[in-house]
Amino acid sequence: MSKKYFGTDGIRGRVGEYPITPDFMLKLGWAAGMAFRKMGACKVLVGKDTRISGYMFESALEAGLTSAGADVMLLGPMPTPAIAYLSRTFQAEAGIVISASHNPHDDNGIKFFSGKGTKLPDELELMIEELLDTPMTVVESSKIGKVSRINDASGRYIEFCKSSVPTGSNFAGLKIVIDCAHGATYKVAPSVFRELGAEVVVLSAQPNGLNINDNCGSTHMGPLQAAVLAEHADLGIAFDGDGDRVLMVDHTGAIVDGDDLLFIIARDLHERGKLQGGVVGTLMSNLGLELALADLSIPFVRANVGDRYVIAELQERNWLVGGENSGHVVCFNHTTTGDAIIAALQVLMALKSRNEGLAQTRQALRKCPQVLINVRFGGGESPLEHPAVKEASARVIQAMAGRGRVLLRKSGTEPLVRVMVEGEDENQVRGYAEELAKLVTEVSA
Repeated sequence: MSKKYFGTDGIRGRVGEYPITPDFMLKLGWAAGMAFRKMGACKVLVGKDTRISGYMFESALEAGLTSAGADVMLLGPMPTPAIAYLSRTFQAEAGIVISASHNPHDDNGIKFFSGKGTKLPDELELMIEELLDTPMTVVESSKIGKVSRINDASGRYIEFCKSSVPTGSNFAGLKIVIDCAHGATYKVAPSVFRELGAEVVVLSAQPNGLNINDNCGSTHMGPLQAAVLAEHADLGIAFDGDGDRVLMVDHTGAIVDGDDLLFIIARDLHERGKLQGGVVGTLMSNLGLELALADLSIPFVRANVGDRYVIAELQERNWLVGGENSGHVVCFNHTTTGDAIIAALQVLMALKSRNEGLAQTRQALRKCPQVLINVRFGGGESPLEHPAVKEASARVIQAMAGRGRVLLRKSGTEPLVRVMVEGEDENQVRGYAEELAKLVTEVSA
């Protein structure tokens, strides 16, 4: 069984292709409940997004947990970061999210949080994994877990989000279009921004179980761009299906990605003397972000792609802010994981502080041209290890003298080598990328 089931990214798979079925969820609930019970009294929160299979998996997971003696508190549809927060609030042993994030409705998966709102300890993940390979046994009837529902979960999370901005903050006069992706933010996000005084126009907040992420949200920005222009709004905010990813649109309809948002938040904290350490990005963060932060003397490091790696790097360095260009933005000064609503609020506070619009504020970050070429190879020894490829890469890096970047990496799913070059001159970048791609093709033949 793959350990992917228990990483920070949780279980992600298409129903029917992977063993994410009701019987597996029943067994997983039991195994998790048995492992959590070893920590003493066991209380587990369970939340989900709006996809239709969530009802089925929630019931199976609930049955497995209670059969192991765990008490279950159901939250209903709630953003993933809300489960992390509420797990701490209710002093639960763990929180579980049933969601496939930005994927279509016929995908589903699962993600675990510890009672502290962080990833599960490795030893606990290993224990759950080992229990999955043992026969299920039900505790005696007097020890079967109970199930209850937290009816005020949305209100608690709304107040938590609002607490991430200073008391008395008011966004009156700001017109915002919000795209909820027919997902887990459909109830809470509009309330957060309205209660803080903004005029809010809401898109894609009528989930029916089948329309989550369907031509809407952060993976399909067109409808939001059109609505911002049609409504003459100041900006637009797009969430993904489970509310841990956010992108924006400025008043001109231009997309503002995770690199932009990360820069805006980090610069604001830096200017207010509240940025602890530096910023964590990923291998795919635009070079322009690194250079813009360097101009402000803000340290920047790159983690592997994936919010789990960003969070691990932040924890190791005791820094506060990190994220990905896809829109996962982590603000450790407010919460324990990527939270789209809280990240959006921090951007709005930065705009308010500078008395600028989003289009103007983002201008300080100049994105560098990036050229990506995929080269197919037939397997066997990786062309990335070929001396000629290593030598050519080193030569290009040296020629760009710290104002450019080369990334050669194998695809994790296809027999491809991805050749990516970034720099300040687009023609130069394209020439270098084509040169390296040609060389990789030759040594792969």
